[in-house]
Amino acid sequence: MTITNVGVIGCGLMGSGIVEVCARENLDVLCYEMNQPALDAGRARIERSLERALKHQKITTLEAETALNRIRFTTDLDTFADRELVIEAIIEREQDKDDLFAQLDKIVSSPDAILASNTSSIPIMKIAMATRRPEHVLGIHFFNPVPVLKLVELVPSLMTATETEQRARAFAEHRLGKTVVRSQDRAGFIVNSLLIPYILSAIRMLDSGFASAEDIDNGMVLGCAHPLGPLQLADLIGLDTIKAIAEAMYEEFKEPLYSAPPFLLRMVEAGLLGRKNGRGFYDYRQNQA
Repeated sequence: MTITNVGVIGCGLMGSGIVEVCARENLDVLCYEMNQPALDAGRARIERSLERALKHQKITTLEAETALNRIRFTTDLDTFADRELVIEAIIEREQDKDDLFAQLDKIVSSPDAILASNTSSIPIMKIAMATRRPEHVLGIHFFNPVPVLKLVELVPSLMTATETEQRARAFAEHRLGKTVVRSQDRAGFIVNSLLIPYILSAIRMLDSGFASAEDIDNGMVLGCAHPLGPLQLADLIGLDTIKAIAEAMYEEFKEPLYSAPPFLLRMVEAGLLGRKNGRGFYDYRQNQA
C-alpha cells in the first residue's frame, strides 16, 4: 500500500523539517500545531528552509512553490482522519505523547494507517500501548536538520506488525530517499545510545574546569575530524532535548553514564537551551540579530 497522504503533529525544528521533506517528494501533507502563533512560526520556518535550499540551488523556484502548496496547516486534530501515515514530532515528554496517540487512535479512520513517533529516546512500546492498534505503531526517528541529514532510525516494538515495518521502511527509503537503520525498542535507540554519553561526558569535563568549551570542541573537531564538537552539537540539538533523552535513558538502564549532570540541569532551568533561543554553551544572539 503506497502512502500518499501524510500528517505531521508538531511544527517545531523537527516537525517542520519532516513536513518539508514530505512536501518536496510530492506528498499531500497536513501539519498540525496546537495554536495559530505556533503554526505561523512553523510555516515561516519551512519557508526559510526552502529559501535556503533555493539559494544553494538544491531546488528550483517552481519546486519550492510546489512544495509549499502541498502543505496544509491546521489547529484542528480531527482533520487527520484520512491520513495514511501520521508522524508525531511534539515535545519529548512521554505523557504528552501517550495522550496524543490515544487521541489519534480515535481520530484516524483507516485501520491500516501507520501511527509513528519521531521520539529520540522513549521506548515505542510505551507509546503504542496508549492505542488500541499497537501493531500499527512504530518509531520513525529523523535527524536535525531533516532536509539535510539522510539517516532515519526505524524502531518497531514487540507489537509492531511486519507489514507496518515494511511499509514504513519503503516510505523512508524509496519515497523520502533516506538511509534506514533498524533499532531494537530500547530508550535512546542506536544513535543516542552512543551520542548522549559522549555529550554528557563533555559537559562534565567543562563543569569540572578540566578544559574550556572551545578547547573541548576544537579537540574533537581538529583531533577526531568531527564536524562539530560535543558542546556545539548539544547547542544545536537543544539542551532541554539532551536533558530529556538522558533522563529517559537513565530511567530505562540506571547507568551512571546516562545521568544528566547538575550543570546541564541548571542551564535548562535558566533557559539556556542553545541555538533555539540564542544562548547555551555559546552565545548566538549576535548572529541572530
